[in-house]
Amino acid sequence: MTVCIDNAQHPLIIDSEAHCSIVAREYLDNHFPHWEKQLLPTKAKNLKGSSGKMTSIGTIIKEIIIPHRKGNIRLNPEHVVLDDAHIQGFLLGTDYQRMYGIYISNTTDRHITIGTNKEKTFSLDIYHISFQDPLEERLNEFREGQFSTTLTSKQKLSLLKMLRKNRPAFAIGEEPLGKIKGHDIELYLDVERPYPPMLRRPPYPASLETRKEIEKHINELLDMDVIRKIGHNEIVEITTPVLITWHDGKSRLCGDFRALNNYKKADRYPIPRIPHALDKLAKAKYITKMDCMKGLHQNGV
Repeated sequence: MTVCIDNAQHPLIIDSEAHCSIVAREYLDNHFPHWEKQLLPTKAKNLKGSSGKMTSIGTIIKEIIIPHRKGNIRLNPEHVVLDDAHIQGFLLGTDYQRMYGIYISNTTDRHITIGTNKEKTFSLDIYHISFQDPLEERLNEFREGQFSTTLTSKQKLSLLKMLRKNRPAFAIGEEPLGKIKGHDIELYLDVERPYPPMLRRPPYPASLETRKEIEKHINELLDMDVIRKIGHNEIVEITTPVLITWHDGKSRLCGDFRALNNYKKADRYPIPRIPHALDKLAKAKYITKMDCMKGLHQNGV
């Protein structure tokens, strides 16, 4: 049956043979981005199901609203979160069925009743359960990604499990950018306040097309919380003009830091030699390259 959880529709499976209520970590990852902040400890570390032992990582409480024309029903069950289950929805076990007095009627119009009101019935959807290949099921989550055809099924599953475990590290359209930790940059100027006029540069003249592109990029950075608007009483001591460059028909916002570089203390460090790096990688099985979305905006300065 379809219920409402966190102002969204989700399937609720009522299983008369399951002794506890469960939900899959995979389902929470896909529909509740910050669910781990609501995770509670559990004493049950391992549960036994029809497919063998399953590992629990905690419990989570979600208010379930069952809609009805005579008045909605609200439940507050505690679901055990399973790390290796593949359940598309929340499963309500007999523990909370007994608590809320849920009775399943297996007549032609299959329905349930809750509590003592036997006239207030809730229809049940009959699901045809089909088993999907685990590899294909997990590949569907990353259908926009490309995987090497030389990897075996076991290697692909291992890679997909690692990607799902580190899902918060990947930026999506609805989520703000992250931050690269451990690589903060410290810049030192060789001048003191008040700073020279060269560090307070006015904007460059721009055409109408360029101004539109600059505004588009600025709005994008505002939406991602990279920059913010300043108040009319705030003092800005250093300003950097921006310009638009074009590559393959796409625009890119660039800052002109030439004036700032003239007043910055030189940052000298040894550059690694390429032959030495190649020697260390000679026995590597995999070479991984991670591309951070707008990486320069994720580095702390």
